[in-house]
Amino acid sequence: MSQIDLHTHSTASDGTYTPFELVRLARNTGLKAIALTDHDTTGGLNEALKAGREMNMEVIPGCELSARYNGLMHILGLWVKPETPDLNKSLLELRNKRNARNQIMIEKLRKLGIEITYEEIKLLAGDAAIGRPHICRVLMNKGAASSIQEAFEKFLGPDGKAYVPKEKFNPDKAISVLKNDQATVILAHPFSMNLQQDELRKELIRLKDLGLDGVEVFYPEHTKEQTSLYSSLCKELSLLPSGGSDFHGSIKPHIKLGKGRGNLNLPYSLVEAMKDKRAEQGLWT
Repeated sequence: MSQIDLHTHSTASDGTYTPFELVRLARNTGLKAIALTDHDTTGGLNEALKAGREMNMEVIPGCELSARYNGLMHILGLWVKPETPDLNKSLLELRNKRNARNQIMIEKLRKLGIEITYEEIKLLAGDAAIGRPHICRVLMNKGAASSIQEAFEKFLGPDGKAYVPKEKFNPDKAISVLKNDQATVILAHPFSMNLQQDELRKELIRLKDLGLDGVEVFYPEHTKEQTSLYSSLCKELSLLPSGGSDFHGSIKPHIKLGKGRGNLNLPYSLVEAMKDKRAEQGLWT
C-alpha cells in the first residue's frame, strides 16, 4: 500500500460518493492516503476524517478554489482546518455566490420548458452544498436527461443551454485565504491554464511569491510531455510536486480513484515531501 490520491471530491460539493464512501473506496482500492478537496467547502472533512480514523486510513483535509484567470485556474489547499472561521467565512462567500448562480441556472431551465424548483433540489441535496450534480439528478428524475453526464452536456456544462459561469476569487485572495489557514497550496492541473512554457514559468514564479507551495504534476489529462515539463519546473523553482485523479464518481465515469484513466501510480513519497516541508515551516500534519 504505497499509492495516494491528493485530489478528490465528494457529495459535499460535486462528487457522487459521500465522504465516508470515498474513504472506504480508497481503503478498498489499496490507497495509503487520500485528500478530500471539495469545491469551496470544508463541509465533508469531519466525516472523512472520522471515517479515516475508523478505517485506519490517512485522510488529508483539503479544499479546492477556483481563481479568476484568462484560462482555468484551480488551487488546492491541503491540511486545512475544517472548523477554521476565516477560511469558512471566505468559502461561505463563494457558496452564496454559487447559490445565486444556481438560481439563475434553474430559471434558464424553466425557460427551456423544464418544471424544476430550487426547493426540490435542496430536498435532494440534504445538508450538502447545492451544486450542479444535484440539479443534474433532478433533471434525471424528470426524464430531461438519462445520466449526469448527459445533463452536463445538454444543460449545465460550459456548452450547455443553462450554463452560468462561476464566481471566483482572484489568485492572490485564493492563495491568501489558504495560507492564512496554514494550508499547503498546490496549483491544480496547470495544463488548463493554456500557457506556453515561458508564460507558465513566469506565472509560477509570481504565484510562488504569493505563497504557492507546489504544482499538481501528475493528473489524468496531462500528456507525458506536460508531466515532464511540470516536474522539471518544480525542481527548478523549488516547488513541491503533487498529483491526483480529480475523482468525482459517476460524473466522470472514466476517472478511477487513485488511477485516473489507469496510468496514475502516485507514491507516498509525495506526501512525505510535503510533510517535511510543513515541518520546516512549523506547521501541523
